[in-house]
Amino acid sequence: MRGNDKPLSGSVAVVTGATRGIGKGIAIELGAAGAAVYFTGRSTTEDPQRPGTIGATAAEIQDAGGRAIPIRCDHHVDAEVAEVFERVRKDEGRLDILVNNATAELGSMVGKRFWELPVELWDDVIGVGLRSHYVASLYAAPMMIEQRSGLIVNVSSHGSREYLMGVIYGVGKAGVEKLTTDMSKELREYDVAVISIWPGLVIGENRLVEAVKQPDGRLTLHGLDLSYAETPAFPGRGVVALATDEARMQRTGRAFWGAELAYDYGFTDVDGSIPDARKLHELLKQSGPSFWKDVVGS
Repeated sequence: MRGNDKPLSGSVAVVTGATRGIGKGIAIELGAAGAAVYFTGRSTTEDPQRPGTIGATAAEIQDAGGRAIPIRCDHHVDAEVAEVFERVRKDEGRLDILVNNATAELGSMVGKRFWELPVELWDDVIGVGLRSHYVASLYAAPMMIEQRSGLIVNVSSHGSREYLMGVIYGVGKAGVEKLTTDMSKELREYDVAVISIWPGLVIGENRLVEAVKQPDGRLTLHGLDLSYAETPAFPGRGVVALATDEARMQRTGRAFWGAELAYDYGFTDVDGSIPDARKLHELLKQSGPSFWKDVVGS
């Protein structure tokens, strides 16, 4: 990290859904940048099929030199979410960054048409995703308004604007984009920025288990070349860049690919590259729903 290696020292962050993948990567990068990181998840015991626990995330944040506060929280339960923010207020007296990342399991929807799915899946995907982003923001906003500063980052997707994985997924992400736009209008006068980020295909723990190393050294996942994929650290570095940008209010209410932020702020993925998510998604369109069925279900 350039310059001050702890640019977020004294800041307090909450990251929802940080047991694995994108949320975990964001939590680790925020911790490495000096923030006290409160993060949520449900996994407390290891599952070989879905690697990751809140304890393991806490250990990696600490290994990166950060302060980690893991909280088991089911984002279906509003009272548990309220307790997270009550604890932050009691312990820290402030909140500088909220990252809304919690999401439902998506594997059961992929490769099926909407009429083939149980109607209850709507409640699960929209409930832990769009609704949970709203609820967490509702509890976070008063602290940020009081201090007249803050950043809310919604982890979204280009699936908000084009077909990706399924109808429910797209509706949920489109709702997240509207949430970002409209919350930004109401929070602007308090200098609280609300921004969406669009990660590409992120290769987390459960994806690496399925990846295959080719003779030339390239990794592939169900036949897809992962040269354009990104690690969980990449969106995390994007969030750190936004959090340390004194001019971030100029971005409020908008959505950004990770690569856009990387070029603007000058950061890279862990291997020094800037993954081109747009190129990757062109390849994914050619792969069709069978790829997503394999990768999301893995």
